[in-house]
Amino acid sequence: MSSLFTPLTIRGLTIKNRITVSPMCMYSSIDGFVNDWHVVHLGSRAVGGAGLIITEAAAVSPEGRITPDDLGIWHDEHLPGLKRITTFLAEHGAVAGIQLAHAGRKASTYTSWKGSGIVPEAEGGWQTVAPSAIPFHAGQPAPTELDQTGIDRVIADFRAATLRALAAGFQVVEIHAAHGYLLQEFLSPLSNARTDSYGGSFDNRIRLLLQVVEATRAEWPAEYPLFVRISATDWTEGGWTPADSVALAAILKDRGVDLIDCSTGGNVPTADIPVGPGYQVQFAEKIRQEADILTGAVGIITNAAQAEAIIASGQADLVLLAREMLRDPYFPLHAAQELGVDVAWPDQYARAKRAKK
Repeated sequence: MSSLFTPLTIRGLTIKNRITVSPMCMYSSIDGFVNDWHVVHLGSRAVGGAGLIITEAAAVSPEGRITPDDLGIWHDEHLPGLKRITTFLAEHGAVAGIQLAHAGRKASTYTSWKGSGIVPEAEGGWQTVAPSAIPFHAGQPAPTELDQTGIDRVIADFRAATLRALAAGFQVVEIHAAHGYLLQEFLSPLSNARTDSYGGSFDNRIRLLLQVVEATRAEWPAEYPLFVRISATDWTEGGWTPADSVALAAILKDRGVDLIDCSTGGNVPTADIPVGPGYQVQFAEKIRQEADILTGAVGIITNAAQAEAIIASGQADLVLLAREMLRDPYFPLHAAQELGVDVAWPDQYARAKRAKK
């Protein structure tokens, strides 16, 4: 028996295996719209056998995009393209998930192969927003500090995006509160210098995320899971800590969150991060054990034996693969063969299936 290929049931939804395609920005949209690239990119991972496929960060508002080329879900016209994706994924046995996001002070940047730094408004950029007027990089234009009206608008945008995600056929929503984007900016004292009810104490700094979760959960069907991606540590003294993450995870569980997707970093450009195979799995294990909530492990998970060990040892409930899925869209089919598990291949590909060893 393989733990990696054991189904996972969360609420009323069963995922056929523990292999998830992690959200990965493609920077290939115009005005937030899906195009053929997205359909082929995500569809090939469904053909390749992934149990859950989460789209790249979908911006809940135009100013919430990381770049002008980001995927969006801020108006109803985005829905037909998204529905095309969810329909195809379902036809090939994959659960469709979507990551809802707001980039905060890290918005309005160039796509990496088009330039670097902040896109000026004259070239299609926009004024960024954040909990405090602290730029991500020294020397960059300062973001605008959100007032209560702006905060209320962010919550409303996540609520509206949740309803659109449901209409588009998604069955998992993940709220992006990691990697130095808006919701994590509120969480971390390194980016949140507010003195009102959204700053200062731990309870104040987590307030916006809790309000977004409550708004999302209120619109999301009870039978469908809700995930939250967090950066479990800032890797920087005085910042967000693993202990903070455990405390937050326990609170999120009580608010209807089903799984914590455990990443790290992204909020401090000078953080010293000890990158290596499975370097973030420790945080998924800690949060799973200490907050008693399902977790997903990410971070240089590149082979079947490694992924199997993470699930079998109880370090996490899902493994989320990113770059390895870019290198090998059929990783789940190949991993099953390596682990001696007989899984169904698409009918169109069955003639290429090798006998189980």
